[in-house]
Formats: sequence, structure tokens, C-alpha cells
Amino acid sequence: MTYTEDTLSNNQDGLLDQVDARTSLAGTNKMEILLFSLGSGEKFGINVFKVKEVCQAGKITRTPNMPNGVEGIVSLRGHVMPVLSLANFMGLQPSEKHQTMMVAEYSNHILGFLVQGVDRIIRVDWDKVRATEGMLSDKGALITAITELPDGSLISILDVEQILANAFGDAVVGNVERVQSEHDLCIFFADDSMVARRKIAEVLDKMGVKHIQATNGDEAWERLKAMADTAQSTGANLHDQIQVILTDAEMPEMDGYVLTQYIKSDRRFDGIPVVMHSSLSSDANRAMGRRVGVDHYVPKFDSMVLSSVLRPLLT
Repeated sequence: MTYTEDTLSNNQDGLLDQVDARTSLAGTNKMEILLFSLGSGEKFGINVFKVKEVCQAGKITRTPNMPNGVEGIVSLRGHVMPVLSLANFMGLQPSEKHQTMMVAEYSNHILGFLVQGVDRIIRVDWDKVRATEGMLSDKGALITAITELPDGSLISILDVEQILANAFGDAVVGNVERVQSEHDLCIFFADDSMVARRKIAEVLDKMGVKHIQATNGDEAWERLKAMADTAQSTGANLHDQIQVILTDAEMPEMDGYVLTQYIKSDRRFDGIPVVMHSSLSSDANRAMGRRVGVDHYVPKFDSMVLSSVLRPLLT
């Protein structure tokens, strides 16, 4: 496997240095993973673009009626955020209380994840990252993918969407208005999270739009190519079969940036807009999407925003 790594060191205050998503990886089909431990001997990872900072947790204030696994709230640099114990969510019982906190930005929300400690940042090829859906049980539901290091050790990559859904419940899909059209409408979408696929399908069903789904970029591209081949051989118009392609940014085997590049480089998909739908909601990630040709960028998950972006593309 091709990979590089950076170590994280303590600064003078005893805090871990801020994680800096330094390099744009758009179009390279690579991801940077921050490795961390939960005291179980297993190695876990999270996309470094989701992590704003690593620090000591400080004083956590417990509040009434907290969901299971939510330790309380903490104030950090003007942000009051919920703090989640990842060990509790993974069904682990660490021997000591975790005090290291990864501060993550997810869908325009800031929150803290308690871990035993962080290790280093590694860069891996997405085609070396394998989806776990259907492979694992128990805590596997909270793991979206697995990759292997050169020493043979496995890294379990967390499904942050599933963890947050377990803690706070699924995002509510509101009263989405149906699209009025004389023709059948269809959106092709790709997302590796079961939670995301379920919510996207719910939005599209309420809009009255048919949908085809894939669980990663590689599967999506193979299915899209097959549809384009069939349309080409029969003389059909591919745009009559698919009006919009909706893709997540980070997915095992092929990410949404590379998928977008493939689509935009194939003239058979001309006129079919690509919408990126991602929990990576920073300006940097929007810029990455624009560089590979994404037509619209929608942060997860707001059903009204998603439907408002898709609606004009369907009429």
C-alpha cells in the first residue's frame, strides 16, 4: 500500500498539536486518516478533514437527559459542544477515563470525541480502503471501512454519521414538496453510509423522484458506465434515464472527487449535473469539489436544502 505518515507531538502546555488538513487531495483518490486508540488494543481512524483540533478534554459538564454515550458539554474557544465517548459507543470498557478529545466539524456542527490517545496521520489510497457493510456485526455497524497498514495491522474507520444518529437520532425529513413533471425523473446517488442512503432515499421518495443507489464511487462508476454503454448501443438519450448524479465525497475504493472527474471526462454524461453531498462542509472542501467539476455542493444533512438544490435540476 502507498502511504505516508506524520506523527503528532505534545506542545509545551501538554496539549496535542492542532490537526491541520494541509494538502488538497482532490482527484488523487487518497485520504488522510488520523489514527487513535480507545484502550482496547485495536486501531481506529477518522478522516483528518473532519478533525479541527486534538486537545485535553478539560471540564465536562453533565446535563440532564443526555443520550447514552454523551458525556456532557464542554466550552472550548467560544464553542459549547457535546462530548461523546467513542469507547461507550463501540461497546468497550476502558481501564481508565479518557481525557484526550478530538474536536470534529461535522455538517456545520462542532463536537468532541473522547479517545485514549491519538497516534499519527497516515495517507492511504482509497482503493485500499474496503467497505465493511455486511462483513461485521456488533460494533461493525459503527465502522464504515477498513484499511491495512504495511505491518499487517488493520485500521477501522468510523462511520461518524451512524454514531451521531445513534446518539441524537436521525435527521428529520420535513414536508418536502413533490416535483411536478410530465416525465419520470431519476437521480443516481452514491454514499457509503447506510444512514445517509436511507435519508437521501426518503427525501427523493417524498419528491416523487425515482433513484438508483451505489455504496461507493467504484460501484457507482461501473454502474454508470454500464448505463451509458447501453444507452449508446440502443441510441437512447442517457439524460432521459438519469437527470442528476449525487455523490458523497469520502467513500471506500473510489472517492467522490475521482468519481466526478471520471463523469466529467466522459462526454456521454454531458448535461447531467453532479451534486456533491458531504459532511465535509468547509470552504476548502467546497473548493476541492469545484476543482474537479462538481456543479453544486450540499452539506449533510438538511432535507430542505438538499431538495431545494435538486429541484431546479429536475425541471
